[in-house]
Amino acid sequence: MTQLAALWSDGPIVALDLETTDVDPHRDRIVTASVVTVAPQPGQSPAVHSYTWLTDPGVEIPADATAIHGITTEQAQRDGRPTAEVIAEITAYLAEVWTLTSPLCAFNAPFDLTMLDAELRRHHQRSLALSGPVIDPLCIDRHLDPRRTGRRTLRDVCVHYGVRLDQAHDGTEDALAAARLAWRLATSRPTQIGLVAPRELHGQQSRWFRAHQTDFADKLDWRARKLVNEGANATEVARLRDHATDTRAAAKTWPLLPERTVAAQPTRRRLPPRPGGPRLSHASWTREDEAALHDQWLSASTTTDAEALRVELAEHHGRSPGAIRSRLLKLRCDPEMPGHTCDERRAAELKQRYDAEYGR
Repeated sequence: MTQLAALWSDGPIVALDLETTDVDPHRDRIVTASVVTVAPQPGQSPAVHSYTWLTDPGVEIPADATAIHGITTEQAQRDGRPTAEVIAEITAYLAEVWTLTSPLCAFNAPFDLTMLDAELRRHHQRSLALSGPVIDPLCIDRHLDPRRTGRRTLRDVCVHYGVRLDQAHDGTEDALAAARLAWRLATSRPTQIGLVAPRELHGQQSRWFRAHQTDFADKLDWRARKLVNEGANATEVARLRDHATDTRAAAKTWPLLPERTVAAQPTRRRLPPRPGGPRLSHASWTREDEAALHDQWLSASTTTDAEALRVELAEHHGRSPGAIRSRLLKLRCDPEMPGHTCDERRAAELKQRYDAEYGR
């Protein structure tokens, strides 16, 4: 192990976070990109500089994605810049600040770097250059504490290590949190992490990621064999086996991921509820939930107070009244008139009114 005069976390660090249209890094698009640089200053607090880009991804931003990062299609089209310009600027800036002595921190780095690489190939026909070591707090945490149960989202890992995360899914805040996590891991585990040269630590993370992915692939194969023995649907067995194959392929290429043969699952990343908010504030709506909401609204008396009913349904479904109103509109129920549907014209009028309330 290479010993340094000081912890690498006491030197300059670059942090990256992307917010996207969905969760397939090869096919989905970047909505915002944030890069934070943290530079030590003798006798003073580190100098922190942040840069954020908003793109017009050229595709619709799904409502589930907007619910997470807050950017609508209309906002991106109005205020965002062409993706090709943004990608060129981001990668040029990273080439300046991300060096052999200034590692790049990203939580779940394979997702962000693969997404950035895919956009660079899409718009500029070239791949992302890794100009320095990568530090992935998620990869390190899995290696240090493999038996810990529960989720490992950025928020969860920050809570576990007592690291501040002011506003999840704000790009700058997420990038800062990744840098803080990297610092905490380095200082709390100096022998294993902090005193290992970043270049060497990069190689170690590659091996840790490979071991984790291989173990997961073995579990997928076990589940596939179990389903075969139970006489399960052949399609599900094939999906599990393809997933295992893709997982093993990904194990070899950290921090960039290869193309997959299994289609991305049509659900957003699961997030914990907002502090003090509804229990399902970030969860996707299932078809069963939507059907129930549709029936509950249309079966209500036309004399029922609309606002009171939305509050009642919000409590029942674990959502906010605003979320109930938006979902009713998507289901072509009139959110202002219990027991009534609405046509496209009425839906457009209501959407315009609701967007104005939120300043969209």
